[in-house]
Amino acid sequence: MNEETPTMSATNTPPAALLTRHAEAETCADPSSVITLLADADSPAGGFTSYRSTFARGGTGAPAHFHTRASELFFVISGALQVLVGEEVTILREGDFLAVPPHTPHAFAAAPGCEADVLFVFTPGIGRFDYLRLLGRVMRGEADPKEIAESSEHFDNHYVDSPAWRAALESSA
Repeated sequence: MNEETPTMSATNTPPAALLTRHAEAETCADPSSVITLLADADSPAGGFTSYRSTFARGGTGAPAHFHTRASELFFVISGALQVLVGEEVTILREGDFLAVPPHTPHAFAAAPGCEADVLFVFTPGIGRFDYLRLLGRVMRGEADPKEIAESSEHFDNHYVDSPAWRAALESSA
């Protein structure tokens, strides 16, 4: 072979493709949302984590928090999502995309009076499915909320206080 013809070896084999069929995807439900688990960092494709959340009208999402190792990407499939980025609160609508870099406080919930269907992607991925399962158990009263605080470093989910987010939630109540 000449230098222009690439060869494949064990060191540069591309990762396997990942297909998650809707009918086979695990779901986690709580009173305000259904989360469909699509791909975790330990999946064959690796490198990212992805899930889809469908929020009921008025559904809570996540309080103000940040990640130190991953960017969180949001794509609104339908409805509207109220989000905090830094100290700014805005509404994402169908077709909107948002990328939140590491160390940036952010929060989200269904926009006032709206439902929301949102695709989330974390890159680089970290195993988050166990965190999402824990959140569901806490929301259903099956687990102690302090387990969430105790897992913050492991799941790279660090909660912060945000007066802007509190004000936004109070004004929409």
